Amino acid sequence: MTQTRTQTRTQTRTQTRTQTASRIVMVRPVRFCANPETMSSNRFQRSGHDAQSAQRTALFEFDRYVEAIRGAGVQVQVFHDSGDDRTPDSLFPNNWISLLHDGTIVTYPMEAPSRRRERKPAVIRRLMGDYQVSRIVDLSYFEHEGKYLEGTGAMVFDHENRIIYACLSSRCHPEAIEKVAAQLACHLVLFEAFDRNGHAIYHTNVMMSVGRTLALVCLEAIVDVRQRQGVISSLEGDGKTIIAISHAQMECFAGNVLELSGAGGGPVLAMSTRAWAAFDADQQARLTAYATIAKSPLNTIEDLGGGGARCMIAENFLPPA
Repeated sequence: MTQTRTQTRTQTRTQTRTQTASRIVMVRPVRFCANPETMSSNRFQRSGHDAQSAQRTALFEFDRYVEAIRGAGVQVQVFHDSGDDRTPDSLFPNNWISLLHDGTIVTYPMEAPSRRRERKPAVIRRLMGDYQVSRIVDLSYFEHEGKYLEGTGAMVFDHENRIIYACLSSRCHPEAIEKVAAQLACHLVLFEAFDRNGHAIYHTNVMMSVGRTLALVCLEAIVDVRQRQGVISSLEGDGKTIIAISHAQMECFAGNVLELSGAGGGPVLAMSTRAWAAFDADQQARLTAYATIAKSPLNTIEDLGGGGARCMIAENFLPPA
């Protein structure tokens, strides 16, 4: 049973959690390409590019993006994928692992068989050696039941207020997310979201980003008025200023943005240059006044992977060893 909002408020007051991470985990790609197993549910994904060209360009984009994030004062731990398991989407680690404030590691059930191979025991062992890990919550058993929950792609956390925002899709099953909410003592705000052609949006993090006091949301994607108002009320009730983005901006990954903590604890917004260009002048001014912008071109990764700047980052909230 998930927490009521009153219960989450009580726990928030007694157990402070930071909303933004100053340390992140990223995975350097080895065999990046458009994954045919994921295209049916990911309308942001496009085919094209031969395998060698895709990998070469993605590697260049990845390295430049890491440089941009580090340049903003964020600590980046890069793992190197072996490529032996044929995992074209391995550069999106946030879908299979969460590293949380109380020392919890959560591993998630993935829809595509190739993506299940991204769960690497060696990565977990390394993290357990470097940080305090109190428990591991392995939800991969849901795959045997055809129920999926692809990490912080499917879920957008408000850690400080113990809220999980999620749009339901084939990659976000109600039973699996209820389990997470119960394990982490969080309140759920669930809704349905659609692209301009009426297709379900596969991951919440392409349409929504929640930071300390700022939220980017494609409100027009939430067709049901009551659900939309529920999201607005929840965000504004927790002191978030909402910047609404359009379907067109969402398609340029303007919702696939992650707020991090940079040098001196200041806010950093990590995004692609395509996402940045999609914001209008007023939005860019508001974002620049709010945070340091860490941006880099990710066109090939966005086009072939159907995910971008936020998807490439697994936040690391684990306590140091």
